[in-house]
Amino acid sequence: MFDILMYLFENFIHSETEIRVDQDELTEELVRAGFHHDEIYKALAWLEKLAALQETDITPYFCKGISTSLSRIYTHEEQMRLDVECRGFLLFLEQVGVLDASTREMVIDRVMEIDSTEFCLEDLKWVVLMVLFNVPGKEKAYAQMEDLLFDEPDGVLH
Repeated sequence: MFDILMYLFENFIHSETEIRVDQDELTEELVRAGFHHDEIYKALAWLEKLAALQETDITPYFCKGISTSLSRIYTHEEQMRLDVECRGFLLFLEQVGVLDASTREMVIDRVMEIDSTEFCLEDLKWVVLMVLFNVPGKEKAYAQMEDLLFDEPDGVLH
């Protein structure tokens, strides 16, 4: 399923190609690209839920208006999916202003819905990018995340 999301993001969304195809046409194109129907439907449902998150405020009521010094407590299931490196990266993204509490929750929500046994930091970075791309008003955060994802440091790091 994650491979389909990546394919769609790279070939349609990220390339800023106008998506004016219906779901049947898109499904057929994905089948021609070698993906299976059940995985295609899961990926399309994942994207629909991402779009629906824009219309609701998923930030828990106890997170509104609190200091940013309070860390989020992850459930056992979230800890199993998001290892220490991933959770540290989410905290880093909040500290540098790429994510806020609401977009962080969107990212975690979408990560937990990915039907995959393996999930790594690189996968998380792509999910963050997809979420930020789909949230109006987060263009600057999206650009920052793109820089973090695609820019390679020059020279020797100390």
